[in-house]
Amino acid sequence: MNEKVAFIGLGNMGYPMAGHLKSAGYEVTVYNRTAAKAEAWVGEHGGAAAATPAEAAEGAAFVFTCVGNDDDLRAVVLGESGAFAGMREGAILIDNTTASATVARELAAAGGERGLGFLDAPVSGGEEGAKKGMLTVMVGGAPDHFARAETAIGAYARAVTLLGPVGAGQLTKMVNQICIAGLLQGLAEGLNFTIKAGLDPHRVVEVISKGAAQSWQMDNRHANMIEDRFDFGFAVDWMRKDLGICLAEGREIGASLPVTALVDQFYGDLQAMGKNRMDTSSLIHRLRRLDG
Repeated sequence: MNEKVAFIGLGNMGYPMAGHLKSAGYEVTVYNRTAAKAEAWVGEHGGAAAATPAEAAEGAAFVFTCVGNDDDLRAVVLGESGAFAGMREGAILIDNTTASATVARELAAAGGERGLGFLDAPVSGGEEGAKKGMLTVMVGGAPDHFARAETAIGAYARAVTLLGPVGAGQLTKMVNQICIAGLLQGLAEGLNFTIKAGLDPHRVVEVISKGAAQSWQMDNRHANMIEDRFDFGFAVDWMRKDLGICLAEGREIGASLPVTALVDQFYGDLQAMGKNRMDTSSLIHRLRRLDG
C-alpha cells in the first residue's frame, strides 16, 4: 500500500489491529498513552512511534483510534496534541472505540470544521478476533468516506458494513451488546441448571447446540463456564461500561431494556466480588456463589 496511517491506542484490541495494518503494507505510526507499549509494538512490527496523537497523525490518510471510553476518545482526538491537530485536510479518522453515538456525532462535527472525515466503526469479535484479523466492523458515516476507508479497515476485519450516518455504527454495537448480555445470562442459567440437575453439561451442550439454542456464545464459552475459568477475554468492567452506554441511549430514545438492565446489575454484583477482570461469561460464577 505504502499509504501512511496512524493507530492510536494499543490495548488488547488495538495492538493486533495495528499489526494487521502493517502486515497489509501500510506505513503505520502508533501512539499509546504508555510509551513503552508503543515501543514494544514497533519492536515487533516495525513502523514508528510518536510522542503525541497529533504527531502520529501527521501526513496520515487514515487515523485509527481504539481507546477506552468517550472521555479517552476526546483526549486523544481534540486539543493541541490531539489527532485532529495533526491531520491533513481530507484525511479520515476511523474510531474503533465502543463509545456513545453522541461523542461520534460531536467528533464528526468538529472534524468537519477542519475538512476531515470521520467514521464511527466499533468492532465485535473480541481479542481473539483482533489477533486473527477477523473482526466484524459496524460503521457509521458518509458513503464517500466509507468507500475510501473500507479497504484499510478490512486489514483487520472479516466483515465491514456501513449501517448509516455517523452514530449508526455505535448504535449497532449497542444492539450487539444488548443481545450478548441476554445470551450470556441465559447460557449461564442453563448450564448452572444442567449441573444442579446432575446432567453431563458437555453432552447437554453437544445436543442442544445442534438445535435452536445454538449461539456463538454457547459454542465458544460453554467449556470455560463449566470449568469456572474466566482469566481471559472481554472483561466485566468493559461490558459494564458498554451496557451503561446502551441503557443511557435507551432512555434517550425511549426504548425499554429490562433484561439489559438486569444483567447490568448482575455484572455489578461481580464487580462487588472483585471479579472486574473476569471474562463476561463469568455470569455463571455469580450463580454458583448465590446457590452455594
